[in-house]
Amino acid sequence: MRLSLIAETLGTPLPGEEREIRAMNTLAEASAEELSYLSDNRYLKSLETTKAAAVLVKADAADAVPAHCIALVCEDVSLAMAKATSLFTPPLIDHNAAEPIIGVESFIDPRANIEKGTVIGKGVTVMAGAYVGSGVVIGDDTVIFPNVTIYRDCRIGSRCRIHGGSTIGADGFGYAHTAQGEHVKIYQNGNVVIEDDVEIGANCSIDRALFNSTIIRRGAKIDNNVHIGHNCDIGEHCIFVAQVGVGGSTHLGRNCVVSGQTAFSDHLEIAPFTTFTARSGVTKSIKESGKIFSGYPLMEHRLWTRLQSRLSKLAKEGISTKRRTKAHETE
Repeated sequence: MRLSLIAETLGTPLPGEEREIRAMNTLAEASAEELSYLSDNRYLKSLETTKAAAVLVKADAADAVPAHCIALVCEDVSLAMAKATSLFTPPLIDHNAAEPIIGVESFIDPRANIEKGTVIGKGVTVMAGAYVGSGVVIGDDTVIFPNVTIYRDCRIGSRCRIHGGSTIGADGFGYAHTAQGEHVKIYQNGNVVIEDDVEIGANCSIDRALFNSTIIRRGAKIDNNVHIGHNCDIGEHCIFVAQVGVGGSTHLGRNCVVSGQTAFSDHLEIAPFTTFTARSGVTKSIKESGKIFSGYPLMEHRLWTRLQSRLSKLAKEGISTKRRTKAHETE
């Protein structure tokens, strides 16, 4: 897409020469054929080193744009970025793609829907009611249970099991907001990558990335009713118990154990071999490996158990004092 067309669509001036833009990406990962954006001055260092062909910026940050990069000055960068993502959204169904490629000894139920452009490995089972979108790749010996939905361009590894009702690759939850309070969709143009030997329970939702990939790494095991937001990276051999929710762009190291109904804020970094007990509320990154955490506000498990014990004692003492006071008043 021509940069001049992007600038015209966004209503921004084009101060440099014409360029061909193939996609959008983050400042840190953008190539010389991609458009990026700076919506927060915390990322000025990334702007200084970006390889992007052009960047959406506010006027006060235009001077920080590298010489090789064209600054598209916007009044509201987040809103401009949201509008730009719509320009790079591929078709939901690629009707011009090749017929599906299905490996030997695979079983595809006739009631499943397999779009064009898909590649399905050897010994795969796809059960009734499943939907496999355009460009999806599924590795060998994987089982797709009934009514699973896999959106376009997602990648599923070998020996995976995805249970009924789960959705892989739905849009991440992202909107920019106008001055009038209207919500403008940020199109999620990445995908989901599920590596080998992953099992995903029933009725899970794993959102596709804004750019690049949401990743579930090798050997992870996910229970029923778990939600994983866009651009998350779930480490190898992590275990998620039911009803866990993970905010977008949060990364967990390998072998983390996450107990039921635990919730993570977005943009967190969690060290490997961290354990969270049930209903933990994780709002800050954890840098030290091997610890156990509980509660909300989150604290180390030993401190949390001592706190609960003291609260219990205080409650009992309060009840006892109340009873003595009543007895004294009666006398």
